[in-house]
Amino acid sequence: MPRKKRIFFDLKKIWEQVPPDYYANGIKKNFLQRFWHKNKLKLIISLIGIDKKIKILDLGCAGGFITYGISKNYPEAQVYGLDVYKKAILYARKKYPKIRFFIGDGHKLPFSNGSFDLIVCSETLEHVTNPKQVLKEMQRCLSKKGQIIVTMDSGNILFSIAWFFWVRMKGKVWRNSHLHKFNVKVLESLILESGFKIKSSERFNLSMAIAFLAEPI
Repeated sequence: MPRKKRIFFDLKKIWEQVPPDYYANGIKKNFLQRFWHKNKLKLIISLIGIDKKIKILDLGCAGGFITYGISKNYPEAQVYGLDVYKKAILYARKKYPKIRFFIGDGHKLPFSNGSFDLIVCSETLEHVTNPKQVLKEMQRCLSKKGQIIVTMDSGNILFSIAWFFWVRMKGKVWRNSHLHKFNVKVLESLILESGFKIKSSERFNLSMAIAFLAEPI
């Protein structure tokens, strides 16, 4: 099997580990997941600001939890979700029929230049083969004054300990899913190297996570 096909096959096996309704069910049943993802959504909403009539893409949307949260808080915005995991997108389309969801690869977004005013990329770059290429695609698809919001774990000691136990207990579906190991400095450097300038950054979830608001140079 050619190397590219083998890598895709391996990634597909990892995606298939995660149920399409993982976030929706986890937030209902598990306090830790509810704490983590609701705080993340709250911060993303605060970073979006007050401009309501904008076009937003949630890149790496999985089953659509964050996408729906954005849409609910910004009903006048055009909100779209995209993920490469087909089962998750089919689930999201059924659960949130008023939102447009696309199956697509972040390395080659199926949108024209300048399509969006804001692109949210939440806990996604660690799961892709080429994070820099994904950021370049995000830049291509931004409007002239567009911005991105990128969130990820901070890689600090507390998160590393929590993640070690999480993937061995409640979060077994995430084993081997992080293709890249990030921390705040590495992620910040990657964003800057990809042609963005950082407007602000904020740690959250007990400093176990970081969010960057950035715009093209």
